[in-house]
Amino acid sequence: MNPKPLTIPSTDDVQVTVHDYGGDGPPIIFCHATGFHGRYWDHVCFPLREDFRCLSLDFRGHGDTVTPKGTSMRWHGMAEDLLSVLDYFQFDEVFGVGHSMGGTSLLLAEARRKQVFKSLWLFEPIVIPTGPLTEKLSRGNDLARSARKRRERFPSREDAFQRYASRPPFSGADPGALRSYVDYGFADHETGEVVLKCRGEIEAQVFENSATGLFDLLPEVEILSKIAGSTDQQGPALLAPDIAEALPNGTFERFTEMTHFAPMENPERIAESIGRFFN
Repeated sequence: MNPKPLTIPSTDDVQVTVHDYGGDGPPIIFCHATGFHGRYWDHVCFPLREDFRCLSLDFRGHGDTVTPKGTSMRWHGMAEDLLSVLDYFQFDEVFGVGHSMGGTSLLLAEARRKQVFKSLWLFEPIVIPTGPLTEKLSRGNDLARSARKRRERFPSREDAFQRYASRPPFSGADPGALRSYVDYGFADHETGEVVLKCRGEIEAQVFENSATGLFDLLPEVEILSKIAGSTDQQGPALLAPDIAEALPNGTFERFTEMTHFAPMENPERIAESIGRFFN
């Protein structure tokens, strides 16, 4: 059941790790949120392999991707990681699925290289309209401050799992999805502890680069796109319908009683929506 890992060179001497789940049918590339990694898509990809070939990647600064010290965490670099993966595989056609920053990276890649994707399914991509909110979110924002304070070490993966499962935002996560997030999101440390692969400082830098100017480019993204959103009334959920409306061929789907972390809360429901949209 485990995906096959591959290493693909990107820009800035980054070596991107790709997880190839295999499967029959057209390919889907899965793109993760800030601070996450490709393997938390496990329980979305597994049921989709009957109809699709599923692959996920670890963006620079995340997961098992090798990232030189001092590499910029600009989101256009994430799009370059994604395009490097697509150039490696040379698919005739490919679908894209993204969550949060991962969804933004897919849109950035499509805006840069038109028609590189057949269609996109995106859960609450971070696309910030130009205005006062842009500056607020890109300079010393609350998410960056919280990331720098994040606990990075635990005695074991089991300790990390139990702590995450006991409190928001992961207390509502599917146990299998949370297990994948923890098992592959931590590295063994020489002290015997485990440490987050995406360190708090890197996560903070990603948040501080979230203003990409992409919103003004959305009218140029003409491929069929589904924007999915939760009902948690947080910023990404509130922006999602506006993003769908700004896309020439965008539609919107609301996931009630779910949050920004819906791909981990109900992976089976997410997989069903993806499969239905791409079939």
